[in-house]
Amino acid sequence: MSARSELVDAWLEPRAEEMTDFLARLVAEPTENPPGVGLGRCARLLAEEMRRLGLEPELIEITGPHTLEEPSIVRGSAGAGARLLYFHGHYDVVPVQNRGQFTLRRQDGRLIGRGTADMKGGIVSMLYGAAAAKDLGLVRDGRIVIHLVPDEETGSVAGAGHLRDHGLIDPSALAMVTGEPSGGTIWNAARGAISLKVGFEGREAHVGQATFGTNTFAHMVHVARPLLAYAEEMAGRPTGHPMDPADPKGSMVVVGGLCGGGSNFNVVPADAWFTVDGRFNPEEDLDAELDRMTTIIRDAAAEAGAKVTIEVTQFQPPAGTPADHPAGLALARCVGEVRDRPATFEMCGGILETRWYDQLGIPAFGFGAGRLDVSHGPHEYVDERELFRVAAVYALYAAELLG
Repeated sequence: MSARSELVDAWLEPRAEEMTDFLARLVAEPTENPPGVGLGRCARLLAEEMRRLGLEPELIEITGPHTLEEPSIVRGSAGAGARLLYFHGHYDVVPVQNRGQFTLRRQDGRLIGRGTADMKGGIVSMLYGAAAAKDLGLVRDGRIVIHLVPDEETGSVAGAGHLRDHGLIDPSALAMVTGEPSGGTIWNAARGAISLKVGFEGREAHVGQATFGTNTFAHMVHVARPLLAYAEEMAGRPTGHPMDPADPKGSMVVVGGLCGGGSNFNVVPADAWFTVDGRFNPEEDLDAELDRMTTIIRDAAAEAGAKVTIEVTQFQPPAGTPADHPAGLALARCVGEVRDRPATFEMCGGILETRWYDQLGIPAFGFGAGRLDVSHGPHEYVDERELFRVAAVYALYAAELLG
């Protein structure tokens, strides 16, 4: 272990319980999204802790069209030099399976609760890593800027999109890292996303006169069938990026994740809808795939004589930074130093907010203590020791790039 690592560990160790207590308070804030509730209270809690850590917080009100409750971006900083490193995270979480998930539990070295992995645990690691770098004088001729946003789980256009649209991301930054649940590996690439809502318009009729109606459920089934075949085809087109061996390598498309329609069991449904949600490998052309899906839907609707509407609810490009980029190699050195084994690079199976920085030419990575396979589930957890190790990586990464 280097002298620098020993300094960081000596700063973090006496604050271990403090970090766990902060995570418990974050988990207790029910920032479920959708629908996007409790965000203002959590943002104020984050700002209070950042102020205590000397990270100079400010709350940036999110304006424009949204359905979120009191959404704010929490922005903080450490250092005042010209060289810039971004730490980025989100404080919204997916809905719980039961309300008990908002109470942190400690069991067998694990911290269990909603958001521990994705990614309130990551926020704790980032903030304490930044504070350690500041207090130890590791941010010499640079500065860390921290962005915490409230709407990653529903597309991130209101939060991270607000940062980009209002010129709050400096393209000259050396790198960005987000504490998403990468399981200790470095995510240097992520898939793109296309989400659709497909709707149908028909005619109601009583079940006793069903032939007078136009059954939109039948239309929905007819259109969904070729989309399911499309999903199977895309799953068979593997990426060339390294991934967790257990993860599927093809682009993933879910048909019918949500669906609805109709007014009663004994009435021909005059309306119906379903969703299509895709995560596309970086090798794919998203514009071409959107055209393909749209054509499949319209052709199948024409065959059935259906009146169809297609709403694009999400269109987000993939993101990627080469593993041999100097900013990536620097992060790998820090990970290897803390974990005492070589770091590995992989592609994330989902989408990441790295894309907002990647689009501006900033090298962007995901690295966090949580695990993707437990995120969003009823037993979501983060390993307690990993929480501290990742904080050490963030502090060392700031020293590596800015010191």
